[in-house]
Amino acid sequence: MSLEGKTAIVTGATGGIGKEVVKKLAGEKIKLVLAGRRKEILDSLKEEFKDKTDVLSVVCDVTKKSDLENLVSSALNRFSRIDILINGAGVSSQHPFWEQPLEDIEKVIYTNYYSYVMLSRLVVNHMKEAKGGHIVNISSGSVMVDPPPRNFIVYTSLKVALRSFAKGLFWEMRDFGIKVTSLFPGVTRTPLTNRLKDVSEEQNSRLVEPVVIADTILFALKQPQNVCPLELAVINQQTPWTKPVIPFKQNHPEK
Repeated sequence: MSLEGKTAIVTGATGGIGKEVVKKLAGEKIKLVLAGRRKEILDSLKEEFKDKTDVLSVVCDVTKKSDLENLVSSALNRFSRIDILINGAGVSSQHPFWEQPLEDIEKVIYTNYYSYVMLSRLVVNHMKEAKGGHIVNISSGSVMVDPPPRNFIVYTSLKVALRSFAKGLFWEMRDFGIKVTSLFPGVTRTPLTNRLKDVSEEQNSRLVEPVVIADTILFALKQPQNVCPLELAVINQQTPWTKPVIPFKQNHPEK
């Protein structure tokens, strides 16, 4: 299915996966609304892809309702419609629960769950009126681990909640032509994981490349209107769940 001329919002556009997603969407001539916290990277992306498609960049802190409302209104003011929402913003915090900073818990809740639900709510009525649309949530392969991985229980439990929300949203919205897809990537090679300490050569070889995630999203978006890939998992073939890629005790650096 051709995607040319459609409009997509991409959150987390300045991150490793986000940049690859933007590149793939630009190649399909999708009009882009790029959201991220770092203006200089947003401006760089806009410059890089301006010859391929129309690009609007919006500085946005997805933990703030006012920023999300501004993102949606900016998209509608510029392009008059929103066909695709890629929820890709994400943060992580890896600690034993009794040591996890309270501010980290709040940040993970607001970035990895609140922003996805709130932004979906802000766009879904526009999609409903247009009788079509596609929401893609970049979640985590950790949702398939039971019990949740040690030191990741807050992060993973929120991803599990997001998975449940997305499935429910699909059943509510499918009669209006709106698709909802959840993507579960394994640990992916990004600027964030590149700065992790004590990752062995074997562990490093098990990282998923961001372009694979972007290709999977494009696959989901290009399916016929009567087909919705509800859930897609992209996991390295050799990853054993009992031996995590990231060492047991590892603080994630800031982006």
